[in-house]
Amino acid sequence: MEQRPAGFNAPENSAPSRPLPGHIAAALAGAGGATDSAGRPWAGRSLAGEDATIHNFEDDDGAADAGYVVALAGLGAGTGDEAAVVASLATARVFVPILATLAEEGEGAGGLHSDKQADMALVTLKAPDGRTAMPVFTSAASLKAWHPEARPVAVYAARAALSAVAEGAELLVLDPGSTVTFVVRRPAVWALAQQRDWTPSYADPELARHLGESVVGFPAVRRVEIHPGGGVAAVAADGRQLPGGGSGPELRVVLYLEDGLDAAGVQSIVSGLNSAWARNEIFAERVDSIEVKLRRAAQ
Repeated sequence: MEQRPAGFNAPENSAPSRPLPGHIAAALAGAGGATDSAGRPWAGRSLAGEDATIHNFEDDDGAADAGYVVALAGLGAGTGDEAAVVASLATARVFVPILATLAEEGEGAGGLHSDKQADMALVTLKAPDGRTAMPVFTSAASLKAWHPEARPVAVYAARAALSAVAEGAELLVLDPGSTVTFVVRRPAVWALAQQRDWTPSYADPELARHLGESVVGFPAVRRVEIHPGGGVAAVAADGRQLPGGGSGPELRVVLYLEDGLDAAGVQSIVSGLNSAWARNEIFAERVDSIEVKLRRAAQ
C-alpha cells in the first residue's frame, strides 16, 4: 500500500484549471519529437564512447541536493524564505517515483491469472483541495521509505515540473512522508518548468499594483493589502511550523471597506472584484490560491 502524507490521496488525473504559459505549451508540444530538448537529433546516437553515458547522474550517491538542504534549513531557522527554497530547486536533482501498472493479464496453468505485460507509470496524488499533485523526492532514501517498490528516476527538478504539467498536476510535493514535506504550488511549478525565477504572490510588487488598480471602480474599497495566506506555512513531522511550503491558500487579500455597507453591498463588491481578478492575466498566472479578508477602513 502506498504511504502518503496526511491529506494527499491517489487521484485520477485532471487537466490544469488555467491555460498554460506559452513556453510550457511549446515544450510539451515538442516532446517525443526527432530531437531532444537541446535540439540535438536522436538519430544516429549509439551507446559507445561518449554516448555510453545514460544520464547526467551516474555518479550520484542518492543524497539530497546540498543547496536544497541549506535553503530548507534557512526556512526553518527563519533566515530564509520559500522563494529561496524554490530557487534552490532550479539546479537540483530530484527523484521521480515510477510504479509498474498491469497492462495485460494472461491465464496460466490451471486457469490461474498472471501478469502478462506491465507498464511503468508516474505516481500522482490528490491534494486536500482536490487538485492533482506529483510527488518528488530529494533523496533516494526518502523515496524508498515512502514506497519501497517505486523505481527512482533521477531528473532535474525543472524536468520534473514539466512532467507534472504534462500529467495535469498543479503541485509538486517534495518528500511526502518525510520530516519536512514541502509543496511547490502551481505558479512556482510553472516557473521551474520555464527555468525562470519565481516570486511568491504575497511578495510580488507588480501583483500588488494590479490589485490596487482593480479596486478603482469600487469607491467603497478604501485600501487593499496583500499578505501571506493561512496555508503558506508547512508543518514538519516534529511539529515545527515553517513559513513556506504549505499547500495553500497562499495569498491573503485584505479589503478595507467604508462603513455603512450592508451585506448585499459587500457581496456585490467581492463578486465584482473576483470577476475582475479572474480576467487579469497577471493575477491568473501568479496566484495559486486566495483568501479575502474584510476590514473597516477606520481600523
